This record gives sequence, C-alpha cells and structure tokens, in this order.
Amino acid sequence: MNMPTNESNKKIKRRLKGVIMSDKMNKTRVVAVHRLKKHKRYHKYYRTTKRYKAHDEKNEYKTGDKVVIQESRPLSKEKRWIVISKI
Repeated sequence: MNMPTNESNKKIKRRLKGVIMSDKMNKTRVVAVHRLKKHKRYHKYYRTTKRYKAHDEKNEYKTGDKVVIQESRPLSKEKRWIVISKI
C-alpha cells in the first residue's frame, strides 16, 4: 500500500482549513470544512460542507475563527482532529 510518507518513514498527517462553527463544548471545537466537488454527469462544481470535531486544549479558539486542523489518533468517540493554528 502506498502511503504518503516523509523522510523518517512516518505517515504524513492531513491538514484541512475550516471555520469554527461551535465552541460550546469544553476542549472541543466543531470545524466546518468547505470543498468543491465536480458532478460526475454534468461536470458542474458544487460546494459540500463537512463538520469535524477537533481538540482545543486551551479553549482559545472561538466561533467564526478560521483555523487549520490536523489529523490525529482517536481522542474520543468522534474526535480525530486537533486544532493547530489560526489563519
């Protein structure tokens, strides 16, 4: 299986840009990531949104902030991302 790796032979973790939609949970943020997809038949682009739960250890990011999230090990039932930085 061909996995993207860096020089030290570790798997490269994905990073996504998104907007924080909710900061109501303690140490957890809901981040919405927008993507453009191409329709298979009509070849027209349409926008899809997926929401990820991301870990925020210091509760420093608030609703409306544009952030970068990175893939991580499972932190809870639904949390598999960590908020890295603000854009």
